Amino acid sequence: MSRIFNFSAGPCTLPLPVLEEAQAEFVDFGGAGMSLIEMSHRSKQYDAVHNEAMSLVAELLGLPSNYKVLFIGGGATMQFGMIPMNFLPKGKAADYTVTGAWAKKAYEDACKVGDVKVIWDGKDENYLNLPDPASVQVNADAAYVHITSNETIGGIQWQSFPEAGNVPMICDMSSDFMSRRVPVEKFAMIYAGAQKNAGPAGVAIAIVREDMIERCPGDLPAYLNYPIHYKKDSLYNTPPVFPIYMVGKTMKWLKGLGGLEAAEKMAADRADLIYGAMAKSGGFYSCPVPVPCRSSMNIVFRMPTEELEKEFVAVALANGMSGLKGHRSVGGCRASVYNAMPVEGAQALANLMDEFAAKNG
Repeated sequence: MSRIFNFSAGPCTLPLPVLEEAQAEFVDFGGAGMSLIEMSHRSKQYDAVHNEAMSLVAELLGLPSNYKVLFIGGGATMQFGMIPMNFLPKGKAADYTVTGAWAKKAYEDACKVGDVKVIWDGKDENYLNLPDPASVQVNADAAYVHITSNETIGGIQWQSFPEAGNVPMICDMSSDFMSRRVPVEKFAMIYAGAQKNAGPAGVAIAIVREDMIERCPGDLPAYLNYPIHYKKDSLYNTPPVFPIYMVGKTMKWLKGLGGLEAAEKMAADRADLIYGAMAKSGGFYSCPVPVPCRSSMNIVFRMPTEELEKEFVAVALANGMSGLKGHRSVGGCRASVYNAMPVEGAQALANLMDEFAAKNG
């Protein structure tokens, strides 16, 4: 078997040791004579898997005791609606920063629930820039403020975060979750779809501060109600067992590497290699994102012509590197370099960029 370097924006590449462990356990989990996904989610075997996954997420993030890890089906997109349903009461408004495609989706869903105010919109700059965090003005009476830490399509990332004062800050960290150390106490809630850095698609990881649960109304349908998941330890119904199992294994793998400090270093090493190849290309490659807000997870770049971009993607695939075509809405090329992308993969891409520019520049 030959593994390629998968630069897709999501679902992400997963650590090979995690895949191999799952493969070995898939048919017969722990000597039970059946796989984990066949057995009861109330069994002792799954209970241990579930609790370990939650515990590892909390440990790696350094969560204070007044935060809880929740696993909820539906991915981050489900959270776009759940958040205003639970935290945006009548008579109040929520603040949103619209920094790209995913922030816009979160904003649009919130508008269907209640009153929403846009406090910053990157539309005029084609969502390729971010404001100085200190310039973001949060309304003091807002129910909460919502930001998106990293935009996979535009290739932009908050390197530091706005100040919200006493207003709860909620952050969609889907595409840079577990890739760097973050000031958890700054946020009332962090959420992420697992399929970028934490595991396969099918589950959202939500980290919720205890006092936020007290704000939730009691009349929502059960699955859309955070207090239900909070009180039931994400076991109100049959959870997305396999994704949670894989999240646990991926967190264990990350812990073994050295946790978020190690993830942060690897992210910087990978990004430096690829942005470095652009910088020394003499203008053959260009990144439309200003340096201060360039993403270390989703690196976007253009070439002199679309024909060259298509050729580059084809050459890369022939050399064992897939997923480099940019999002259909913006074109160009994009290298997504999540936690499980080896630094060697970024080096291979940088080498190819050097060779391609030398031949075609």
